[in-house]
Amino acid sequence: MIKVAGVKFKTAGKIYDFKSCAFVLKEGDPVIVETEQGLGFGRVAIPPVEVENVQKELKQIVRMATKDDFIRRDEIKKLENDAFDFCLKSINALDLFMNLFSVESTFDKNKLTFFYTADGRIDFRELIKLLIKEFSVRIEMRQVGIRNLSKHCGGIGKCGRELCCSSFMHTFDPVSIKMAKEQGLSLNPTKISGVCGRLMCCLTFENETYKSLKRDMPKIGKKVSFKDGTGKVVRQNVLRQSVSIRLDDNTEVEKKIQELVN
Repeated sequence: MIKVAGVKFKTAGKIYDFKSCAFVLKEGDPVIVETEQGLGFGRVAIPPVEVENVQKELKQIVRMATKDDFIRRDEIKKLENDAFDFCLKSINALDLFMNLFSVESTFDKNKLTFFYTADGRIDFRELIKLLIKEFSVRIEMRQVGIRNLSKHCGGIGKCGRELCCSSFMHTFDPVSIKMAKEQGLSLNPTKISGVCGRLMCCLTFENETYKSLKRDMPKIGKKVSFKDGTGKVVRQNVLRQSVSIRLDDNTEVEKKIQELVN
């Protein structure tokens, strides 16, 4: 059995498993870990637990972060800011149609990764030459989706709260217009789209609950009977577990589904 701890590198970033060895760690502790890109600075998200069967080979936690590591992290932040400014000037000088929004450096400063969005493929060979000449490190240009841009930049959603993607979501689940229909929402794109312009991620949060609640409800258009008469279902109130029924005289009544006669 080995001890495994969950570590994340960003506030709402994905949690990765690392071997914690003999370290005594608690949630929030800063640690230096091995990654495929070299050493990385992260924080413990899940304290160590003993695991018997590990499906894949795990990297390990090297040490607790020291004062020098925090100083280096500040130096890296300055390097990332300088790299961002230089890259942005180079993009404008080369007339490239790309939106640079983030730069990340490995903890050993041997590699810089530039994150950007674009409508199509970008020929950035000249840009990479300028970046290598300026910083003398390995350069990676990574094109990502518009949702990643929102996750990185953050903001306030229509609900008045911080964006879900930048506050707690680790991954993006598929979202479809069918979910909005399932929940009886307006299909107006301006009402069901987030600040990124895509369908709101929160449509997935309650989708299974709505599907479960609607399972025993009569569909719109179905004729139903109740104690005082019969009529056709014209609306569903899923959360109240009731339906609006239009009677033969065109009046409407609302009945709980428990009041309906099978």
